[in-house]
This record gives sequence, C-alpha cells and structure tokens, in this order.
Amino acid sequence: MLKTSYQKYILDFKFDAGTSRGVLKEKETWFIRVCDHNVPDVFGLGEAGPLRQLSIDDREDFEDNLKNVLERLEQQKPPVDQKAIYTLAHDLAGDEFPSIRFAVETALLDLLHGGKRQIFDNSFFNDQKPLPVNGLIWMGHMESMLLQISDKVEAGFDCIKMKVGSLDFEKECDILDFVRRKYYRNDLILRVDANGAFSPDETLGKLNQLARYGLHSIEQPVKAGQREFMKELCANTPIPIALDEELIGVHSPQEKRDLLKDIRPQFIILKPTLIGGIQSSLEWIAVAEALEIGWWITSALESNIGLNAIAQFTCEVGAQGHQGLGTGQLYHNNIDSPLEIAQGHISYRPSQNWDFSSLSP
Repeated sequence: MLKTSYQKYILDFKFDAGTSRGVLKEKETWFIRVCDHNVPDVFGLGEAGPLRQLSIDDREDFEDNLKNVLERLEQQKPPVDQKAIYTLAHDLAGDEFPSIRFAVETALLDLLHGGKRQIFDNSFFNDQKPLPVNGLIWMGHMESMLLQISDKVEAGFDCIKMKVGSLDFEKECDILDFVRRKYYRNDLILRVDANGAFSPDETLGKLNQLARYGLHSIEQPVKAGQREFMKELCANTPIPIALDEELIGVHSPQEKRDLLKDIRPQFIILKPTLIGGIQSSLEWIAVAEALEIGWWITSALESNIGLNAIAQFTCEVGAQGHQGLGTGQLYHNNIDSPLEIAQGHISYRPSQNWDFSSLSP
C-alpha cells in the first residue's frame, strides 16, 4: 500500500507581481509526498497550488479535500504505468480539484521512475535538452516595465510576454512602440496577456491598435464565459488570440471539442494546475491538433517542484516554440533544484542537487 504526507508552503515573491487581477506578494502551495509503505526512503513529490480568484479549487475547504484524497490514496497499491496513474488521480480528485489531480499524477509518476524527480523518460531529464521560454514582464510603472524588458533581452530572451490591462492603455502602447523601435521584429517575439481585462465594446478597437506592433498573440483579451463574443472576435481579430482562462472548468473531451470547434481560437494555452493535470492537458492537445489550433504550455506560479513536472511534460509532448516556463526565478524561497534558465531556455542540470531542507521530513 501507499503512504502519503503533505506540507503547506508559502512562496514569497521577490517583487510585487502586478496583474490585472491585483498585485501578488506571496503564493500558497501544498507539496505532497507519496511512497510505497515498505520503501519509505523512495518517494515521489507533487505540487498542488491553486491560484487565488482563478482556480476552481480555490476553496476554503481545499486542505480538507487534499487530506481526503491522500487518505484514499493510501488505500491503493502503487499504479504500474502512466495510464493507471491518470485513471487513479482522476478517480480520487475528480474534476473539482484540478491542482490536486495534477499533484497526485506527478507524485505517482515520480515514484514510478524511482523517486528521483523524473516524471517522464525523455531528453529534457536524460540529456539536458533545453526548452525555449518567454520572458515574463509584470505590470508596474512604465520605467519598471521597460527595465524588465531590457533585462530580459540582455539575458538572452528572444520572446517577451507582457501583461497588459491595468495601466493606462496608451502607456502600454507607448511601451510596445518603444520596444519595436529598439528591437527588430525578427529579433524579438512579442506576446501580450490581458487576463480578460478588456470590455467587449472596446476590445476590437484595442486589438487594432495593438496590431501595429507586430504581436505574436494576445492571451484572453476578455473575461472567460462570453463564448459568442469570443467566437466573433477570433473570426475577425487582427492579432492571433490564445485562450487561457477560457479552458478552466471545461472537463470532458466532448466539452473541450465543443468549445474549440465553436470559438475556433488561433491558440490555446495549457496550464496543468488549472485545467486538471496531465491527462486533461493531453485531451486538450488532441482536440486542438485535430482542429489545427496551435498550443503551448505555461506554468501557473508553481515552485520548482511543479515547474519541473511541467517542463518534463512539455518535452514529452513535443511542444513547439516558446513555452511559458520562466517562473522559477520569482521567489526568495523557492526549492533549490537542477532547473536552470539561461539564454532564454530552461534546462535540467543533474550536476545540481535538489535541496528539500525547508520541507518536513
């Protein structure tokens, strides 16, 4: 039988992280540990970190439900393969608790591979294959955002994602104009993320203004749940639209197919913590590819434990282009790991050790 434990952990941001939903200073997360009762020294780790005001499992009874899932997990024998793991995680966490489902999946996959923080058997973990990532620019004063962009470019990033929607829109356009005058379009890919900040009556006008800056895409320009408007917008947009929050709470393969077939976005963005973990992400990928819709994978402010799992999954599914996996540098007290970001790429460096000294034994 399996033995489990968990620990709540507060991640402290190095700076005030501004989004259209407010400023983030800290992030709650829960680490789970799973082992075979007879071999306690070999354990898998997973991370359940719902996002405030966004995840469907951002609930007051979250921890009670996490305890319940782990108690039921202890009644199980270790699953013998990936398919059995995905089935068990869904049976235990259901659709209501996507971040717990993700944590159970990845902890069991880690345990299946010998408890060495290997989630999949692929070139990211085995051969240090780097994955290109975008540099994330947080909302703030105009000078602060320009400095962030310069720092990212100097650090080797050739794809920048900028949060928009909380500053004066003209100032945001001024920033994009400055970037485009300073850096050639072929040298720097620009993405923007509105987090649903635009109102429907102003959205198309703003997209037409933003189109002047040669943007790769805009994420979630309006709040999720306005399917007819989003469908019309995707059909007429001057900038490719990537659905993000729109995917949250859509569970069955048929619901996923119906959503994408109806809206027909240019891209979707997969955040395993928010959309139900690895198996659910695989379902989204299958539907998107059948409809010739592009996709990429993004972390959702996890610590390096969750980020490691997402990066390995990204390699496993052969994701193309720049991924949103650059969040490992956000926290003062992240878990030290072999993950390394250099020259706009994330890599796994086995010469560097995991340090779990801040976690409960």
